[in-house]
Amino acid sequence: MYDKLPMIHFTPKEDNKPDPDDYPAPLYKTSVRAGVLSTTGLSTNFVVHVTTPSKESPGFWTQRAAALLTMLND
Repeated sequence: MYDKLPMIHFTPKEDNKPDPDDYPAPLYKTSVRAGVLSTTGLSTNFVVHVTTPSKESPGFWTQRAAALLTMLND
């Protein structure tokens, strides 16, 4: 159910426009996808969306609730 993702290096870009065919995978601090809503309206467990290229459509991954985690609860 879990697989390791290689280390990601983020490169900031001004006015970045992600490819609409890429999946904006949510990155969470823990596998518990709940947290307190912050003033931004996002969960305190949510970190950022990581644009992830895939052969499948973004809807394919959304229906499977695919997400990235910084750590497991094991």
